[in-house]
Amino acid sequence: MRSGTPALARSATKRPARRKRSSSARSTTSNPRSPSSASRPPSTTSRPPPTSSSTPSSPLPVPTPPPAPPPPSPPTAPSSSPVFKAMLENEMEESRSGIIKIHDVSYYVLRSFVHYLYTAEVLLDEHMACELLILAEKYQVKHLKIFCEKFMTSKVNNDNAIGNYAFAHRHSAKQLLEAALSLIIENMATLTEREEYKELVEKDPRLVVEIYEAYLTRQVNTAAKDSTT
Repeated sequence: MRSGTPALARSATKRPARRKRSSSARSTTSNPRSPSSASRPPSTTSRPPPTSSSTPSSPLPVPTPPPAPPPPSPPTAPSSSPVFKAMLENEMEESRSGIIKIHDVSYYVLRSFVHYLYTAEVLLDEHMACELLILAEKYQVKHLKIFCEKFMTSKVNNDNAIGNYAFAHRHSAKQLLEAALSLIIENMATLTEREEYKELVEKDPRLVVEIYEAYLTRQVNTAAKDSTT
């Protein structure tokens, strides 16, 4: 019996060692925190290509912008006005500064006047046509004056005939003068009752005389035609 006891003791001391190895093997296979290299998913992160640190990259050359185009040559607006042309070509202040100053006119009228000189286009109402005709006469822009006069002639009526007649006299607008005078003569019976007529008598009685002379001349011509028929 003494001889068998050590054998049992030796076998008993060896068994725990086998369990320890088995336990460590199980913990190795069942530990989720130590992922296997076979089950690891492939990395999808793209890495930049390696750059050489010895040779610094040279910056790309910046393209030189093309030179700015020269400013457009000024339109031939001065050629539309002999007055402007003389100012800019002769030894005058305007020729030295290159600036023509126009006074005694509103901003809107002046803008329309300059716009017409550059484009030959203008929008008219009765007031604008009157103001532009004055500028066109002053600076000898004949085509603009004719255009404004035609517009004003088309707007003549019994209410504004006297005013247009006086205006046409001051600015040598023959077509407008004839249209206004014709309408005044046709309504001579009510002429003296109008405020415009009374103002004309005070300001320019010479025009009142011309109106009566034109009226009498028409009456004589009408009587002569009636006598020949």
